[in-house]
Amino acid sequence: MKDCCAVMTGVTGEQRRVLQIVLWINVVMFLVECSAGLLGDSTALLADSVDMLGDAVVYGFSLYVVSRGRVWQARAALLKGAVMAAFGLGVLVEAALKVVQGSLPAAGLMGGVGLLALAANLRCLLLLRRRRADDINMRSAWLCSRNDVMANAGVLMAAAGVFVTGSAWPDISMGLLIAAMFVRSALAVIGEARRSLLVSARP
Repeated sequence: MKDCCAVMTGVTGEQRRVLQIVLWINVVMFLVECSAGLLGDSTALLADSVDMLGDAVVYGFSLYVVSRGRVWQARAALLKGAVMAAFGLGVLVEAALKVVQGSLPAAGLMGGVGLLALAANLRCLLLLRRRRADDINMRSAWLCSRNDVMANAGVLMAAAGVFVTGSAWPDISMGLLIAAMFVRSALAVIGEARRSLLVSARP
């Protein structure tokens, strides 16, 4: 029993270290992407920056529940799912506004910041990958990070599309795809969290 407790202490200690690193990476990248998205008038960058902020909140809550048991971890995962779903809907609204306004994003700024965000999120993904099988808390954090990498790749594709076509539609279309990805992952995380809460509630 003593050996088992020592191992678990080591695991949660490693989880805390990983979550602290990815938390601060996401805070910094939110500030960078949000500023660039506003300056460059990019739906995709703004969507990704809001996702970074949501992930920072999510990782902070994951850090809080890392050693608090299965029920709290399932609640954290439920919160993550709700956050992802909310951001997906927010991106849909922003994309609709872009269609109405008809403004053209800055392709060069989108590409440069997109590459920086991709590098940051790949680092987060590699850190979380080693701990994704620990529990539902770390798995849902890893899923958030995986979504970020896919969204960053989408931003780069949108930047290339805007540059080649001179149209805002690649940016708008990618924003909509990112939103759909958020919602799909959110439903998966919420479903897993609900199942975990039901199992924990059984006598």
